[in-house]
Amino acid sequence: MFVVNNPAFFLSHRLPLALGAKEAGFEVHVATMDGPSVPEILAHGLVHHVIPMSRSGRNPAQEVQSIYALWKLFRRLQPDVVHAVTIKPVLYGGIAARLARVPAYIAAISGLGFVFSDRDRRFNFLRLAATGLYRLALGHPNSRVIFQNVNDSEVLRRARVVRPEQVVLIRGSGVDLNEFQASPEPDGPPVAIMAARLLFDKGVAEFVEAARMTAGDASGLRWLLVGAPDPGNPASISELEFASWQREGFVQCLGERSDIAALYQQSNIAVLPSYREGLPKSLVEAAACGRAVVTTDVPGCRDAIEPGISGLLVPARNARALADAVLRLAREPELRHKMGAEGRILAEQEFDIRKVVQAHVGLYEMLS
Repeated sequence: MFVVNNPAFFLSHRLPLALGAKEAGFEVHVATMDGPSVPEILAHGLVHHVIPMSRSGRNPAQEVQSIYALWKLFRRLQPDVVHAVTIKPVLYGGIAARLARVPAYIAAISGLGFVFSDRDRRFNFLRLAATGLYRLALGHPNSRVIFQNVNDSEVLRRARVVRPEQVVLIRGSGVDLNEFQASPEPDGPPVAIMAARLLFDKGVAEFVEAARMTAGDASGLRWLLVGAPDPGNPASISELEFASWQREGFVQCLGERSDIAALYQQSNIAVLPSYREGLPKSLVEAAACGRAVVTTDVPGCRDAIEPGISGLLVPARNARALADAVLRLAREPELRHKMGAEGRILAEQEFDIRKVVQAHVGLYEMLS
C-alpha cells in the first residue's frame, strides 16, 4: 500500500513503482486525499482509498483523524508492506503502521524541508517536535527509510531518528529516458527555463529577479517560468504576484504544463534556485534531455548534477550569482553543449526509472 497525500503527486512521482510492484505479483493499493486524478489511478488497475488529510496541518483534530483513518484502513486490509511518501504520510503512516502492527514499513524521505535547514542553529521548537514525530514514525522494527541524498540521511542519523541498517539511498524518483530524450538545442536566442511549483523556497523570486537583472543582454536571453501559484501552500507566491510578473514581462509565465519534456527540448538552460530539496525531479528530467543546469549549492540540488561538469552551482537566495551563472551559459554555447551531454550520461547511469523501480521492488520483496 502506497500512502501519498496528493493523488496527482502519486501519478507524477510514484506510478512507475506501483506498476513495477504489480508486475512483480503484488496487489497494489493507493491511499491519498480525494482529487480529480483519482480516476487515472483506478484506470491503471490499482485499488484506491480516500484518506482525509489536510494540507495545512493547523487543526490538531484533523491531524488525529488522518492517523485514525490510516490505522482503520491498515487494520481492515492488513497490507504486507506500507510505503509512505512525503512528510505527512511518512509521519502519520508510520505511526498508524506501528499501531496496526503492519509487518513491514517503508518511508520515502524526499526532502526534510525548511525545519531542518542549517540557517538557524539556535533552539528550534518546530525541529524538536518534528524530530520526535519522525522518531515515533520511523521506529518500526521491520522498516527501511529511503533518502534521496546523503545529507538528509546524516541529519536524521545524528538526531538518532533512524538506525544505520534502516538507511537506503536511492537518488530521486527516476526518469523515463525514452520520454525525456536528448535533442539538439533550438535555434535562436538562448532560453532559461524553471519548471517547479511556484513556492518562495523553490527560489522563484530569485529566478524573476535574475531575469530582471539580465534584461537587454546582447545574448537575447529569455526566461520561461513553468508552474502556477498553489493557494493551499503557505510558501506559495500569490495570484497578485504572479499577475504582476506576467505584466512586467521579464519572464514568460506559462502556467502549469504537462509537456515538460517538449519544453526542455525547446530550451537551452534548466534552472532551479531552490533552498533545499530531496533530489529534484525537474533537474533529473532536464539532464535526460541533455540540458545544462544552473542550481543552488544546497542538499538535493547539488546531488542532481555533477558540479562543474553537467551544471553550475550558485549560492541559495542570491539572484546576482544566479543571473551571472545563467549568463555565462547563455554566452558560452560550447560549454553549455558539453554540460548538456554530460547531463544525459549522468541520467543514463544514475536516474534511469527502470533501475529505480528495480531497487524499490527489491525492497518490497525483501521486507514482505
